[in-house]
Amino acid sequence: MTLKLTGITLAVAFAFATAVQAQNAQKSERKAKDADEERIEQTYKADKEKCDAMKANAKDICMAEAKGKQKVAKAELDAKNAKDQAKAQKKVQEAKAEAAYEVAKEKCDDQKGEAKDACVKQARVERDKAMGKAEKTADAKREQRAAAGRTTAEEKRSEKPKQQ
Repeated sequence: MTLKLTGITLAVAFAFATAVQAQNAQKSERKAKDADEERIEQTYKADKEKCDAMKANAKDICMAEAKGKQKVAKAELDAKNAKDQAKAQKKVQEAKAEAAYEVAKEKCDDQKGEAKDACVKQARVERDKAMGKAEKTADAKREQRAAAGRTTAEEKRSEKPKQQ
């Protein structure tokens, strides 16, 4: 009876220790993510301060670059911790495409008339092309992962009769 009670006590203690260890790991991961988010915000503020010295459209371009850099950094941080890597990488590529588009649009403001319209249209085409490429890449990764999953499942099924 004492042996059973000791065994149960050890099992419960082990379960609690494992839960505490997992909780501590989550806290340290959260602290690291918070530190990375703070670093991104500090970089953005510093980039914004550099823009304050500029004037007119140069300032607008600088601000678009700073905001784009921030959005891409946040998307990359989210991708680092994401479970679905294909979807996360797609979001990173989309953030990069959108940031490049916003900067290009601001650069187009230096032009006038048809040249400006053509510039904005070209920027939009490049953004759409990058978005399409991100979508195709994500789809290919999903298909590759699904094919690998099917292969693994098929291998497991074919191994079962051999084991019997």
